[in-house]
Amino acid sequence: MPKENSQRASVLQHVSQNVRRLRLLAHLSQSALAELSGVSRRMLVAIEAGEKNVSLSTLDRVAEALNVAFSDLIQAPGSPDPSRINEVAWTGTHAGSKAVLLSKATASREVELWEWTLEPGEEYHSQADAEGWSEQLYVFEGCLTLEMDEQVLHIAAGEFHMYASNRPHAYRNDGDGILRFVRNVVI
Repeated sequence: MPKENSQRASVLQHVSQNVRRLRLLAHLSQSALAELSGVSRRMLVAIEAGEKNVSLSTLDRVAEALNVAFSDLIQAPGSPDPSRINEVAWTGTHAGSKAVLLSKATASREVELWEWTLEPGEEYHSQADAEGWSEQLYVFEGCLTLEMDEQVLHIAAGEFHMYASNRPHAYRNDGDGILRFVRNVVI
């Protein structure tokens, strides 16, 4: 089985386990959850059995009915870092078409989405953000050097990192080529 298909299969197992666990925690029968979510009982039975490739909109309705976040349904049960998801949430009919939920963060006010480009040798130094703020970085091209306190991380293309930004930090392009990344600031 190709890696993307095996990733999608593991997410279906996570959804199956999580929907059942969260439904039972909420003291709901499958019929009661069906009524609350507008998803048929037959579909819920198939989801909990891991037999159904479920749509994102169906998962949204189930999550809302269970009063949980969408990410709570697809995240691996018992994950040591609840902010890091990195799970395939959707695959298309064409090979390579997919949506991957990388991470989640709770926002109290807003989320800012930034596109950054740094030429070789360029760097940006940031002061500490307010307590409770965090950043999510995803590198598209090149390798980002992230410096926080005495810690130096190298985030390559296709990788991501999330961290509390309440301390000074810097972005650097130590490579020979262009660096492109997306930065979400969660406030």
